Amino acid sequence: MSKSPLIAFTTTLLVRDTCLCLHVQRAARALARRFDEALRPLGITNGQFSLMMSLNRPEPPTIGAVASVLAMDRTTLTAALKPLERRALVETFVDSGDRRLRRIRLTSDGERLLAEAVPIWKETHGAVDRQLGESGPDRLRADLLALATSAEPA
Repeated sequence: MSKSPLIAFTTTLLVRDTCLCLHVQRAARALARRFDEALRPLGITNGQFSLMMSLNRPEPPTIGAVASVLAMDRTTLTAALKPLERRALVETFVDSGDRRLRRIRLTSDGERLLAEAVPIWKETHGAVDRQLGESGPDRLRADLLALATSAEPA
């Protein structure tokens, strides 16, 4: 005689159909694949594009500032920087005013690659925006921002 499950299959279906975390993760993976494919000819991923774009500032940011913008911990960011450093697209250096801080900047090769990537990003992003409809992209961004800020510790 088979034993009754601890969790009913209907609960599994409920989670599959309603779990916001699951739906956001699935959408994030689909978007990541789409942008990865678009940026593949340049030899970068969407994550590397975002990281490099976060460095496109008047002054080189600290590792902590970039980690905050990208919602990464510093260890993950440091690991993500390694392939870009090996390709001489970014460089890290010690802050001249505070030797405890490390800053990151794009190299001239990194700037050139990022300039090539921006039109690809714009085209791909435009296609995604069109797929979401007229007010969809703005509504989605607002909703995701609301979720991201509500998830931050008080």
